[in-house]
Amino acid sequence: MTTIYNGKGEAHNVTLVKCEPNNVSMLRNKERDGYSAIQVEIKKNKKANLKREYRIDGINLKEGDKISIEIFEIGERVNVAGKTKAKGFQGVVKRHGFGGSPKSHGHKHDLRAPGSIGAGYPEHVIKGKRMAGRMGGERATSENVEISHIDKENNLIGLKGAVPGIPGAIVEIYKK
Repeated sequence: MTTIYNGKGEAHNVTLVKCEPNNVSMLRNKERDGYSAIQVEIKKNKKANLKREYRIDGINLKEGDKISIEIFEIGERVNVAGKTKAKGFQGVVKRHGFGGSPKSHGHKHDLRAPGSIGAGYPEHVIKGKRMAGRMGGERATSENVEISHIDKENNLIGLKGAVPGIPGAIVEIYKK
């Protein structure tokens, strides 16, 4: 993230995203495949490429076309999807916001314990019970994010606010 100043002198906190051109590697149509979609090939590094498929109606692209930063405009609202930052195994206080036990009156070693986890019947832990476990590392979407800056020479887009993911991760930017 960084701060960018507009022509009026206002400061905007933006996340800069590098947008490399993506190649359309395959087209799917309703007659042959039962649905219409495009498959996009993303250059991950020098040795490997990543392919993703997006369902789109009314495709006006063909195989070999490039999707670049040119399709976006300043002031446009987009959705940004990515994988959230993984935080590993966490307890219930951090993961779910539990209050914990009091620090006095005999509570010596159970300050951050979850407390009771169920009833006598059905004698097992119910699925979905809020307990300690792995936190983060899930797909998340930030909706209605405004594009506040576009640098076509360096293939950079400035998105107002934060977006999901760690620095260097692949995110999807798509129009609503």
